[in-house]
Amino acid sequence: MFNPFSEVVDGDSADGELVERARSGDRAALEQLVRRHQAWVYNIAVRMVFRPQDAEEVTQEVLVKAVTRLSTFQGGSRFRTWLYRIAANHVLNMKRRGGELRPQTFASYAAAVNDTPDQDLPDPKSVPVDVPLLVEEAKLTCTTGMLLCLDRKQRLVFTLGEILGVADAVGADVLEMSADNFRQCLARARRDLYQFMHGQCGLVNADNPCRCPKKTKGFIAGGHVDPDRLLFVPLHARRIKEAAADTVREVESVLDRQYADIYRGHPFLEPPDQAEWLRRVLDRPDVRTALHLD
Repeated sequence: MFNPFSEVVDGDSADGELVERARSGDRAALEQLVRRHQAWVYNIAVRMVFRPQDAEEVTQEVLVKAVTRLSTFQGGSRFRTWLYRIAANHVLNMKRRGGELRPQTFASYAAAVNDTPDQDLPDPKSVPVDVPLLVEEAKLTCTTGMLLCLDRKQRLVFTLGEILGVADAVGADVLEMSADNFRQCLARARRDLYQFMHGQCGLVNADNPCRCPKKTKGFIAGGHVDPDRLLFVPLHARRIKEAAADTVREVESVLDRQYADIYRGHPFLEPPDQAEWLRRVLDRPDVRTALHLD
């Protein structure tokens, strides 16, 4: 799979060719360019706003900005850098939505989880999907929600550096900071999140009583997990560690790898088929004018 964040981007030339064709009015090239990158923008957006439907909206906003500004891309940097700088600036400065509408601290998050009663798993006959999928959904919902306890910059740096495995130099390039600053920001985000997990989460510390199977029924009752509409457990999803397998960043210690593996094991989510949305974007007067579309 194409990975825009690998240290050596073999897709640079392909992106460059598609950009040139798109700027000359080639609609098919523009569609292909968008499709190459939209899943990666979407997976960043999910970690920023939590709910996939809100992430879809954020993804569209980022791609509209990129498409309407494509004529300003001069090729002085990689297209990857240019596009993901737009994405980064957008998610750092956008209005609050989704999971951000109710700000969380690690203390308030722990209280909410601890207040959810431990219960036996649901009766398999009472739910429309296999019970193990519900447990996985509870785990992904809870660990994704933990990210909202980080501030936006920490969350974005953690998503890039720890979850997607982006190299320090690449992350620094996208966020327009030094590689040393990127490493420091990532270290702080990891410290804050992993300290919380060590004191709260049974996935990484067996001394903690919190267990995903015991919380699943309570998460369903609280509306956090909907058996009829799973948000994070597509049945045939690749894992992030597979989609981003050729990234070069390594977790710095064996202990931290245990924590990171929880997030690298999250599914790499495919955005809904946005063909109709893409056609609407390409029919916008500002896009047609900017790209000389026939």
